[in-house]
Amino acid sequence: MQLQTVFLILFAAILALGLVIFQYYYKSKSKGTLYIALSFLRFVALFCVFLLLINPKITKEQYSLEKANLIILADNTSSIGQANGVNQLVNAKKLIEENTNIAEKFDISEYVFGTELNSLDSLSFSEKATNIGRALSSLNEIFAGSNTAILMLTDGNQTLGEDYEFSGGRQKFPIYPMVVGDTTSYQDIRIDQVNTNKYAFLKNKYPMEIFVSYQGNNTVSTTLTITETGQNLYREQILLSETENSQIINTVLNASTVGIKNIKISLSPLENERNITNNSRQIGIEVIDEKTNIALVSNMLHPDLGALKKAIESNEQRSVSIIKPSLSPNELEQFDLFIIYQPDTSFEKVYSYIESKGANIFTITGPKTDWTFLNKVQNSFQKNSYDQKEEVTPILNAGFTHFDISDLVVSEFPPVETTLGELLITASYENMLSQRIKGVDLNEPLFTVLETNLRREAILLGENIWKWRVQSYREDQEFKKFDDFISKVILFLANSKPRSRLTLEYENIYQGFNKATIKATYFDETFVFDNNATLNLILSGIENNTSRQIPMLLKNGYYEADISTLPSGDYSFTASVKDENLTKTGKFTILDYDLEKQLLSSNYKKLDRLAKSTNATLYFPSQVSKFIEDIIKDNRFVPIQKSKQNVVSLIDFKILLGIIVAALTAEWFIRKYNGLI
Repeated sequence: MQLQTVFLILFAAILALGLVIFQYYYKSKSKGTLYIALSFLRFVALFCVFLLLINPKITKEQYSLEKANLIILADNTSSIGQANGVNQLVNAKKLIEENTNIAEKFDISEYVFGTELNSLDSLSFSEKATNIGRALSSLNEIFAGSNTAILMLTDGNQTLGEDYEFSGGRQKFPIYPMVVGDTTSYQDIRIDQVNTNKYAFLKNKYPMEIFVSYQGNNTVSTTLTITETGQNLYREQILLSETENSQIINTVLNASTVGIKNIKISLSPLENERNITNNSRQIGIEVIDEKTNIALVSNMLHPDLGALKKAIESNEQRSVSIIKPSLSPNELEQFDLFIIYQPDTSFEKVYSYIESKGANIFTITGPKTDWTFLNKVQNSFQKNSYDQKEEVTPILNAGFTHFDISDLVVSEFPPVETTLGELLITASYENMLSQRIKGVDLNEPLFTVLETNLRREAILLGENIWKWRVQSYREDQEFKKFDDFISKVILFLANSKPRSRLTLEYENIYQGFNKATIKATYFDETFVFDNNATLNLILSGIENNTSRQIPMLLKNGYYEADISTLPSGDYSFTASVKDENLTKTGKFTILDYDLEKQLLSSNYKKLDRLAKSTNATLYFPSQVSKFIEDIIKDNRFVPIQKSKQNVVSLIDFKILLGIIVAALTAEWFIRKYNGLI
């Protein structure tokens, strides 16, 4: 308590005493024990009133013991089920959980991982891919700033994501790997990776790159064969040895017919080879007979141009050429769609050609746009620009109906730069994104699409969209969400067919280890999204007898059916709306490929390098006791005593109020009882 407060309390006591003496004894001849009792009650009431006004406070020190965190991170993939890995993992985890010394020293948290990190509910060992790097990165974020150790129970074989060995230097906590599974090395030849295009164009050639590796001590020979529906497309003899244990085979194949091609790459097995599952790989390629050529017209250099080109060409059915507006009409003839970037008077010939051809157009404006020219050269929209630059952040329109944008998250997108002014759109339009400036929603379009009987258009009223692509990568370590969003805009513009009330979104080819879904969007007769409809998906196997009816579940602005549980093969399907004469059909292929079956042996050497890079140690399931002993003795994980100061009132105001009321009430009754006024 501060000295000033002590003096105030003493002053309050003296003042209360002085008031009581003045009231009961100054110029008063009344004396006796009755007046002493009454004056005492009055003193108590006055003193408590003054204490309420002063509100004296004291500092309380609270002490707590904070334990270090021990995270048990378990591999939940199907590869653990091989070579007694399940029993090793479960037994090791149980011994650590039941150890009282561990429980006294650590707060234990349990997680599992496959493709993603999840809290441990149960171990199913059914995940189809292993992403160790993402699991460790997620734990770094969750337990940032804490004293933490990670015990990772895994075979060390990563099949997805960033290589965890190279991210060891960024790890904030020591990682203690405990190797489960078979650590014995076997002679093995395998296909590690196949690189090829997702699409190929009819009567063109498409490249294929195949990575082959060998584990063993002898020189071996194998035959690489590429086949399609039993027909040989390519064959090559390969020699591998202990020193030259990998090769890259490059070849070019013909796309002779349209459709989905299921191509199998296989290696002839070695003598006594234990794992032949990884000797073959299936891939799917769709051969198409059309390609959309897009002109990105700009009179300046800007990062937006590269970002748009990369995003659009992520779909191999599209080709983007960055051109100057000075091209002749004959040179413009090769393009199907035009993206106009910040037009000025030099774009007059381009606009004349677009108008004569009736081509669809995507206009991007910004601070360098000549609005006087743009307002004159087209009549879809007009803007009274004030030539005042401003940064604008996007707001997503969740009710947008022209195509599905439910996967797009714009809340963390950086602002784009635009010019202030009133925008008038004369055609039928719908906003995807609207504007927010300095926290104020303007209800003005930022990214909108227009549709008339003659053409489709899109307008983006801001530059620096490249920052959105970078932000998409920061959030997901890939550009896919942004690229998919731009691809949907381009698909809308490239497709001039009348809108359909029922639209589907699906892949023609699904890898066996990826989540496979079919999405549908359904609109009522006024083209408003209907979230009360009942959609069903009827599937039938083309080569097998599989037949299923799957209800499509309502998600955030779309319907979805999960087809991940289907066995590999070719399927046809029909999506229908109950009580409506609306159906859509399609075909897809699920490839037979299990990443987790490609490797039988545990990668303990790689796990050991990870442990050393984080100042930790590698253990085996037989060394659980050694791990417990070492981590208990490790001085890095001793509990920390923390103190917390709380400033609280010396006396609760409720108690003071109670004393005041009691003292005054008692004084009043005593005075009345004794006939005093």
